[in-house]
Amino acid sequence: MNQQKDIIRDARVLGTPKMLLLGLQHMFAMFGATILVPILVNSYFQSTSQVLSVQVTLFCAGFGTLFFHLCTKFKVPAFLGSSFAFLGGFSSVAALDTGIFANMADKEKLQYACGGIVVAGLLYLILALIIRCVGVKRVMRFLPPVVTGPIIICIGLSLAPSAVSNASTNWLIAIVALAVIIIFNIWGKGMFKIIPILLGVVISYVFALVLQGLGFTNSDGSVILNFSGVSSAAVVGLPPFILPKFNLTAILIMAPIAIATMMEHIGDISAISATVGQNFIEDPGLHRTLIGDGIATSISAMIGGPANTTYGENTGVLELSRVHDPKVVRLAACYAIVLSFIPKVAEIIASMPASIIGGVSFILYGMISAIGVRNVVENHVDFTKSRNLIIAGVILVSGLGFSDGLTFTIGSTSITLTSLAIAAIAGIVLNAILPGNDYAFGKDPEGDASRGVDLRPHELEQELKNQK
Repeated sequence: MNQQKDIIRDARVLGTPKMLLLGLQHMFAMFGATILVPILVNSYFQSTSQVLSVQVTLFCAGFGTLFFHLCTKFKVPAFLGSSFAFLGGFSSVAALDTGIFANMADKEKLQYACGGIVVAGLLYLILALIIRCVGVKRVMRFLPPVVTGPIIICIGLSLAPSAVSNASTNWLIAIVALAVIIIFNIWGKGMFKIIPILLGVVISYVFALVLQGLGFTNSDGSVILNFSGVSSAAVVGLPPFILPKFNLTAILIMAPIAIATMMEHIGDISAISATVGQNFIEDPGLHRTLIGDGIATSISAMIGGPANTTYGENTGVLELSRVHDPKVVRLAACYAIVLSFIPKVAEIIASMPASIIGGVSFILYGMISAIGVRNVVENHVDFTKSRNLIIAGVILVSGLGFSDGLTFTIGSTSITLTSLAIAAIAGIVLNAILPGNDYAFGKDPEGDASRGVDLRPHELEQELKNQK
């Protein structure tokens, strides 16, 4: 009960300045991973200049988030950042050198990759239509806590190597960032307790500046802060938008990835629902969240950006800050859009050392996994039953073991399922075919409430209507 009292669902009670800081905290949480996608995609191409623009990526993340909130009636506190699931697709398109792709410029190849992502985003609408027609209850029968809990755990733990890798570039700075977050989260008072991540970023960044001024370097000898991109960047500049092009080969490479990302979307919405304790799967509805995510992805690709996806990093911020108001997430989206038109500021933030991102990620990624554990515990999943042990075990091994995903070929097309997609599919299939399933959606309202899918208000409303 005390935990519920600590939760703030309307950030306006904190005042405008504090709301602006909370939005800034969410922006920092998503920034590292969001700009990492174009950095990785550009490494697949031979071009020395940017192929996938960081500015366009930031604009698409911000605009996509605002569009998602519009589709979900402004109720879901989710941030849509760049999806890592499509990296394999970008790599495959970059490597194409036959047919029309022979001797094709990298920028044009990116346009065809974006065309495939446009189609991938539209596939979300098909699943949304199915859910709308058959009802969310029938869909949720296949997603009991024994499935969603371990999947949420995998979402956090699968990101753990990234946190360690980033932190290892400079463990001292990473530990400072981690320590600052812990100190302010446990012993902080007032506003300082609500923005521990932002404080961790700012204080560790200042610490990094001091270290660099004293002549220290990273463990590999590189400079801690690299400002080379800042000096050459313009103060104001329009993001270099491009239009997509469509080709069946590129579509067959990119579009099937949507099968994986839709499974991940369901897991992410379950995680966000469990984190804030609200029924987002029922209200505004899983079909609406799918529509918002899918169309946001297509819009992003229409102007030369990467696919979007709901971000676990920001789910961790919700849990840590205890501020569950979607308005602060929309503020982060507005910041991202503004930054997309200010190349110099974007480069300053991009100069943030990987070690800081790693230190912050230790908390954020761990929080996501802890939410999955709470999901299982509060729903009283009985692990004395062999079926539950089997389902959870297969999900965990699949989600963490298939680090490179699973690639298979249909005809002449290679399709790669990410580890989380494999885990989700395996869990759903095993839950459907193994005997002894005693879970019924809505049977345990208190347990469902811990997952953010409490049906009690809806059922009470229906009962009152029936009485009338």
